[in-house]
Amino acid sequence: MTQITPRTIPPEAQQHLLAEGYSPAMAKIFASRGVTASAQLDTSFAQLLPFDNLKNARNMATLLADAIARQKKILVIADYDCDGATACAVAVRGLRAFGARVDFIVPNRFEYGYGLTPEIVRLAAQSTPDILLTVDNGIASVDGVNEAHRLGMQVFVTDHHLPGDTLPDAACIVNPNQPGCTFASKHLAGVGVMFYVLLALRAELRTRGELTDETSRTIVGLIDLVALGTVADVVRLDQNNRILVQQGLLRIRAGRACCGINALLQVSKKATARVVSLDLGFTVGPRLNAAGRLDDMSLGINCLLTDDMDTAMQIATRLDSLNRDRRSIESEMQESALAALEKIDCNGEHGNSLVLFDQSWHQGVIGILASRLKDKFHRPVIAFAQSNNGELKGSGRSIAGLHLRDALDLVSKRAPRLIKKFGGHAAAAGLSIDEADLGQFVSAFEQVAGELINPDDLTLHIETDGALPPDGMTIAAARQMDEQVWGQGFPAPQFDDDFIVLDQRVVGEKHLKLRLSIHDCAIDAILFGQNTPLPKKIHAVYGLSVNEYNGRESLQLVIRHWE
Repeated sequence: MTQITPRTIPPEAQQHLLAEGYSPAMAKIFASRGVTASAQLDTSFAQLLPFDNLKNARNMATLLADAIARQKKILVIADYDCDGATACAVAVRGLRAFGARVDFIVPNRFEYGYGLTPEIVRLAAQSTPDILLTVDNGIASVDGVNEAHRLGMQVFVTDHHLPGDTLPDAACIVNPNQPGCTFASKHLAGVGVMFYVLLALRAELRTRGELTDETSRTIVGLIDLVALGTVADVVRLDQNNRILVQQGLLRIRAGRACCGINALLQVSKKATARVVSLDLGFTVGPRLNAAGRLDDMSLGINCLLTDDMDTAMQIATRLDSLNRDRRSIESEMQESALAALEKIDCNGEHGNSLVLFDQSWHQGVIGILASRLKDKFHRPVIAFAQSNNGELKGSGRSIAGLHLRDALDLVSKRAPRLIKKFGGHAAAAGLSIDEADLGQFVSAFEQVAGELINPDDLTLHIETDGALPPDGMTIAAARQMDEQVWGQGFPAPQFDDDFIVLDQRVVGEKHLKLRLSIHDCAIDAILFGQNTPLPKKIHAVYGLSVNEYNGRESLQLVIRHWE
């Protein structure tokens, strides 16, 4: 069931924003997203939260500065998604700029799984590093850190995931979500955490008299990578994250991004001068992620590390090809999942969750599959694929009413041997179980979901900014909205209204190109992912976009839901 509801607009905030010079439409939009004053929309570097309140940032900076002075070997342990790849690139580029001896490895998800496992530590030891530096992982790697100690290596952890009951015995941990950290933004992505560590290191080296102006500028120049990882990891875009993203976008639009990002935009046929945050999340991020899903994320990291445009283009072309393969695999998996779901009573004993497994499914794509099914059925979904030694690897996505990691934790406590390992956060998580225990897990997870989810949670509430007045449907309005950073927790404007369908045709085999009528005017629209015709009259939720074709611009509505 779906319910369209208007956003609540605090009148005092709206009036204050009007008084500060915002248009009625933008004042309404910002007020409904918790903005009460223009200062909250300031995305200049001057408004960035200082690193002092990020627990252990100064301590890690001191340790890294000492390691650089002694030319100790640092090995970055990366993660195989876009956040992990960008965090690794930021770490390697930044530390090398400061004079460190640094290299990286990234676990192959199919061989080693996630995080600093003992197996990865033993693999890392072959390079004889003095220090292992984790990015976007490590907060749950108790056994891995112990193994590193046994082999004579120090471990520095940078992460943003929620910690478990026991922290690893690392030499230093920087994570805004660890106990005792007073950093105001708890939503930094892994790449954001690493960027903050470099800011602290820059300050430490300046104090020691070992910082040049050129090196200082180099660190700020990594902001394009920070923006990409922040958007792609779908973390909440609080003001601090919006600053990181906006500053990164400004650098990309100015043509000053790293070769890898420029190459990925080029193969995606995106004009760098008009890149918006959605392009990072839906165009660049998926191509980078394709390496970790189907191949080896070191391919993606090398794309972000190279300063040679020809090399970057070669890698980006390969990533683009992998992404097309990923989409094909995902489509086949979704078809088989939907066929399986026809046999499941989603209103009966499986009414609160969906857990699916197919022997043919690809480990690297089950997370995307879970996300697509979650969006379609508005239920927490866990999709499993076969792993090794009789194990299943699962990837889950959840709705707002169920904290997925907490739900898995409760399942684990009730049946201690059922889940072999798990981790994640509210919206997404990963886990491993024995294939023989799948039936037991399905029942246990459904029971927990039924206890934690309220019936209203299973209704999809689509919040909109109401009806858009006729003078609001303009290219100028669309451009004005594109200037802002939108994303998780700060959603892009969307409106709802009644339309008459004047004309419709299928384009690209699976999308509808529409001509709609509203306010006695005709306007173009696009509905992605549907090729069956619409009725004559519809009520639709939509966003504004600018369509560019043959050098001409026109306003286009993007239909996101219709009834």
